[in-house]
Order: sequence, then C-alpha cells, then structure tokens
Amino acid sequence: MQQRLPSHLDPPIAFAHRGARAHAPENTLEAFELALRLGATGLESDVWVTGDGVAVLDHDGVVRRGFRRLPISRVRFADLPEHIPSLAQLFETCGADFALSLDVKSREAYEAVVDVVSDRPDGVAARTWLCDPDLDRLIDRRSALDDFRLVHSTRLAKLTEGPERHAARLAESGVDAMNMHHSDWNGGLVVLFHRFDVLAFSWDLQFEHQLEGALRMGVDAVYSDHSDTMIDVLTREVGAP
Repeated sequence: MQQRLPSHLDPPIAFAHRGARAHAPENTLEAFELALRLGATGLESDVWVTGDGVAVLDHDGVVRRGFRRLPISRVRFADLPEHIPSLAQLFETCGADFALSLDVKSREAYEAVVDVVSDRPDGVAARTWLCDPDLDRLIDRRSALDDFRLVHSTRLAKLTEGPERHAARLAESGVDAMNMHHSDWNGGLVVLFHRFDVLAFSWDLQFEHQLEGALRMGVDAVYSDHSDTMIDVLTREVGAP
C-alpha cells in the first residue's frame, strides 16, 4: 500500500460537488442537505448574480424562457426557476457549519458573496473558499477579501511559468490554495505546493481508487459527486472527517 503523505489540512475537506448530485438534482437545496447528511464536510457550487444583485447557485448560469436561453444576470431572482437557490437560502436551510467552495463567475459575484457572508456569524468567511481561473482577478481581490480563502482553479498544462514559480507567485500574492483536476496532481507536486504553504485541492474524484490516490498524495481537499463514497474513503484513509 502506498504510504500516505501528510496533508496540511487534517482532515482534508470533503467537498460535495454541486451537492450530492449523484443522488439528487444538482445545485438544489435538496442536494446540499443530502450531502451534509451523508457526511460531506464541504459544499461546492458556482455562484452567479441575478439582474437584481442576488447571489445564486447554479452551474450553467443560464435559464430557459421558451426557446430562448437567458443569462442569469438578466433575470430577477423572483423570476428564476424555483430549484435555483440563493446563497442566503443555502445558509438559511443548511446552517453554516461546513466549508463552502464557490466558483466565482464574475466580478460582481465577489461583492454579492461578501454581502451575504458578512451577515453570517464570525468564522463563515474563513470557511468560504472563492475559486477563480483568472489569477490576476483573484490577486486584485486579495486585499478586499482578507477574511476569505482564495483558490486558483486551473489545469497544469495552462501554467506558463512552471509549477514551482506558480506556487511561489500564489504564496507571494496571498492565494491560499491551488485547485487542479486529479489527473494533474502527483505526490511531488503536492509536496512542492506545500513547501510554499499553498494548499492542494483536487477535483473530479468519482471513484474509490481516485479518492484513495489523491488522499495518499496528501491533498488538502477532494471534490466528488458521490458524497457517500467520498466519506467512506476519507474515513478509511485518514479517519473520521
């Protein structure tokens, strides 16, 4: 058996990707509630802003109106389909005792998230991980988001400066974590980012062997559609989440 490398977060965060989407409609309050009941320690979604400034959780960011597809940014919250929840409704329904990973889809979404989280009890911002593929936009927001955790989400092939220089840039800029597809990570890369005190997050882990491999590399968070499998493997590999 492969020896497990140490993670910097102990235990690693178990993020339910779009809620327990393997068992319930994705990005719905039902899916988020179920994920937490199954033991997930974190929830994940994309966050968009409606035409009237409400932060909402949805993957595509578009809604259908007959034969038309409208961006959520052009629709008022009251006119959205009922299954699309607001970020505020997530907290109202599920509480706030979990980590939250949000893929931020626009500059306006940052402000909308801050408005909601600032109304929550102390500590929620520190458990909120804001993910963005645009590193420059992420760095520009660092000073205004001092209480939040920032995550650069990208692919290894897109790193033009090499992983070591990239890890150094994240550390220098106050970005907390690097989030890549599980196929991009290996134990050496995890150790490299940890050397710069940058956390290693791994997504799209749908099978036991993928979860086992990632956890044994020492990653700090995993993302899966299958909350039950994720928690079973996490418990087996590192103990109770």
